[in-house]
Amino acid sequence: MSGASHAVAAPPARPRSALVVAGIIFAALALIPIVAEFAGGAYLTSLAVRAMILAIVAISLDLLMGHGGLVSFGHSAFVAIGAYAAGIMLTEGVYEITLILPVAMGAAALFALASGAVCMRTSGVSFIMITLAFGQMVYFALGSLAQYGADDGLTIWSAPDALGTKWLASKTGVYVTVLIALVGTWALVHRITGSRFGRVLRAARQNPVRVSSMGYSVFRYRLTAYVIAGMIAAVAGVLWATHAAFVSPSLGSWQRSGDLIVMVVLGGMATRNGALIGALFFIVIEEVLSSITHDWRLIFGPLLILIALYARGGLVGLLDRIQGDRT
Repeated sequence: MSGASHAVAAPPARPRSALVVAGIIFAALALIPIVAEFAGGAYLTSLAVRAMILAIVAISLDLLMGHGGLVSFGHSAFVAIGAYAAGIMLTEGVYEITLILPVAMGAAALFALASGAVCMRTSGVSFIMITLAFGQMVYFALGSLAQYGADDGLTIWSAPDALGTKWLASKTGVYVTVLIALVGTWALVHRITGSRFGRVLRAARQNPVRVSSMGYSVFRYRLTAYVIAGMIAAVAGVLWATHAAFVSPSLGSWQRSGDLIVMVVLGGMATRNGALIGALFFIVIEEVLSSITHDWRLIFGPLLILIALYARGGLVGLLDRIQGDRT
């Protein structure tokens, strides 16, 4: 009996260790502005902000890919929608972030509902191609906005206000806000995936017919996840516009969506920290390799193949095996 109880009690250790890893990552990110005072300066903090924003988007995509089994090649469109919503509102004189965020999230939600109602009626390669088509529609639509820069993009001359303050006009304010948004996104998505909603979503990934026979609407659950992921990505778009002070249609290109998919797969799908680690690792590797050669993807491609071959479960799976070997 004691052996059986010990076996039952063992599994929770992994979530606790994942929580510790996440805490270490967030603590390290919080210390970067201090480290930047001695090495790297504004460049290091800017790189960290970029990595954190992409991590937010990757976590939202993992909700679809890892837990829902929905490989979207148009996820970056939601980032572009959020970024352009912020850019257009700031250009038109609306500076309050508490007004910009709901509009950006609402626009992304409406697009997700409209496109998702079509996409969710397909699966496999058909789903991938339709999400790619919708993403390209957003890309070309934004490129046709002549009043807001068209293909050349839109320069944002004023930072948004935060409850009437100029908090987001400072680099420190932007950094802290993005870090808080990342922690909040991580906590929200993993709360969702740990709920009954998340369990039904994962079950539908494995066997949608059985889930439907149990009385659950697979279409409604997947569409809800699609909308939630799109709204989170739109928040990242607003943060990107605030940080970069510039938005362009390229934010919604299919290449950006491809990079996001690589981040999720690289880190490990449907794991607590996979998308987070994958996004941070991707940005670090990109920065290191691009400093060596302009054709850095020629090096990154084989590296990605090696990780896929020898690190089953992504970087998180590799870390788990290393930890298991040590114990």
